[in-house]
Amino acid sequence: MSLSWFPRPVLFACCLCLLLLPACRNSATGKIEVPLELDPIVEPDAPATPPRDASDDFFENGEIPQLKIELKEPQAQKLREDARHYVKCKLIENGETTYADVAIKLKGAAGSFRELDDRPAFTLNMNKHAKGQTFHAIDKFHLNNSVQDESYLCEWLCSDLSRDAKVPTPRATHARVWLNDRDLGLYVLKEGFDQTFLKRHFADGTGNLYDGGFVQDIDVDLEKDGGKGPDDHSDLQSLKAACLEPDPEQRWAAIAEHLDVDAFVSFMAIELMTAHWDGYTQNKNNYRIYFDPTKNKAQFLPHGMDQMFGDPGFPILDYPEPIVASAVMHNPEWRKRYRNRVAELLPLFEPQRLHEKLDTVVARLQPVVKEFGDEFANAHADRVRELKERIAAREPNLREQLQQGDPSPLEFNADGVAEIPDWFPAQETDDTKVEEVEIDGQKRYSIQVGESGQCVASWRRKVLLAKGRYRLEARLRTESVAAREDEQGTGAGLRISGGKRDNKLAGDADWQAVTYEFEVLEDVRDVLLVAELRATAGRMWLEPVARLTKRE
Repeated sequence: MSLSWFPRPVLFACCLCLLLLPACRNSATGKIEVPLELDPIVEPDAPATPPRDASDDFFENGEIPQLKIELKEPQAQKLREDARHYVKCKLIENGETTYADVAIKLKGAAGSFRELDDRPAFTLNMNKHAKGQTFHAIDKFHLNNSVQDESYLCEWLCSDLSRDAKVPTPRATHARVWLNDRDLGLYVLKEGFDQTFLKRHFADGTGNLYDGGFVQDIDVDLEKDGGKGPDDHSDLQSLKAACLEPDPEQRWAAIAEHLDVDAFVSFMAIELMTAHWDGYTQNKNNYRIYFDPTKNKAQFLPHGMDQMFGDPGFPILDYPEPIVASAVMHNPEWRKRYRNRVAELLPLFEPQRLHEKLDTVVARLQPVVKEFGDEFANAHADRVRELKERIAAREPNLREQLQQGDPSPLEFNADGVAEIPDWFPAQETDDTKVEEVEIDGQKRYSIQVGESGQCVASWRRKVLLAKGRYRLEARLRTESVAAREDEQGTGAGLRISGGKRDNKLAGDADWQAVTYEFEVLEDVRDVLLVAELRATAGRMWLEPVARLTKRE
C-alpha cells in the first residue's frame, strides 16, 4: 500500500509564504484576517428538511458495521466476466441481520477499480430484487475501497462540507467488509444517488438524473440513471445549446432558463475550495446532473471526493474549461456572485472546525483501525495528520486568493502582437502519434496518422483574451496528408475550440503561415487555440511558437 502524500518540504514552504503575507493577524485568535470587500449573496434555495429516519442515526451516530457479502461462485464468475452487471448476493450485518437477494456489482474508474479477486469496490442495491427491502432506510449504497485515500476520511469530510454549503450530496460513513471468507478490510460506505436520495433533497424527486461518466462533459449522451423526464436527452441538449450560444446576452438568458445558477455557483465553490481536481469544474469528471421538475432547471451534484485538499494552493479564480463552468464563470455578474459565495463559505473551512470534525470520526474508527495491527494503525495516523496539515494550509490560501484580482488577459506588445509558445497535445483517435520532436536542434510539434487511417488530433494552447478581434498565425507543414472531411475543418489547419475553419493544408506542403481570425464578444474570455490534423493519412508539422495579433 502506497503511503505517499503531498511532500512535506513543499507544504512547509507554502505555509511559510502564507505567514509572510501582508495581512493582519488577530492577536486574540492568531488567525490571518484579510479584509474582503465583497457584496453579500443570497444563498440558493434550500429544500425543506426531510423527516428523520433510520438512515440519520446510522450515518451520524451508528457503529462501524461489519458487512459480510456472500457470493456464490456462479455469481462471482459473472462479475469476473462483466463487472458492471448486477448479480445477486446475500448481505449479513454484524453477524446478525441478513438481507437476501441483494443486487451487487463492481464500481470504480481508472484509478480505483479493482477486479473481484483483488480488493474491489461495490455498489449494492437493496430493493432491485426484493421490493421494499432497505439498509437503514436507504435503497442503494456504495462500498468504496479508498485506494486513493489512505486516510479514509476525504469522502466523509467533503460530503459533510458540501451539505453545509447547501449542495445536495450523499452521506458517508465506514464499514469493515468481507467477501465470503476473505477479509477485505476497511471501506468507506457512501449513500447512493437514487430516488430515496433525491426525495431527501428535492421537493420532486422524479426528474431526470444523469451520470457524468468518466471524464465526459454534457456534449455527449450521458447515461440516464432514472427519472420521468424526456428520454431523448433534450434537457441536456438544451443546456448545452444555451452554454454554447455565440451571443453573450442571449447566452446568459438561455443558461438562466436551463440551469439553477445560484446552486451551480455553490457547487463550483465547494469543488474548488476543497481542491477537487478530479471533479466537474476542473476535470469534467465525478458528477451527477439532476433536472429538478419544480424549476425545470439542472442542478449539479458532486461525486468521487476521495482525493481532496491535495494542493493547499489549488486555484479558485481561474477560468475553467468544462462547458457549463466556463459559461457561468465568463459572465461578469455570475463570476462576482461566485467570489461572494466563496467568501461566505470561508468560515466552513476554519482549520480548528474541520480538525474537530475529523477527530470525532477518527475516534469512531479507532476500534476498527486497531484490529488491523500496529503497522496499519500507525500509517493511518500519519495519513490523518497529513490531511490535517493540508487543511490548515488551505484556509489562509483561500483568503489570499480572494484578495487577488481576476486573472489578467494576455498582454500584447506595442504592435499588438503576442508570441504563443508551450502548446499541449490532445487526440480523439487512439493510434494517432502526437509528439514533440527535435530536428537540427529545433523543437517541432508533430501529428501523424496511425494504422487505423482515422486521425483527429491537435496541439492546443489556452489564452485569456479581452474583448476584441484577433488573428492567429502559425507555420505548418504537411507530408502526404489525405484530408478527412469534417464539419469543423479538414486536413491541417488552425481554429479555436468550438469554432469552424476554412483554412486547410493537405498533400505535401512546405512550411507556410496559416491564419485564422476570430472575435471575443465578452469583456474577457478563455480561448483555446487549436492547431489540428483531420486526415486519413499523412503527417502535420507545427512550429512551436505561434503569433496572436489583436486587431483594431
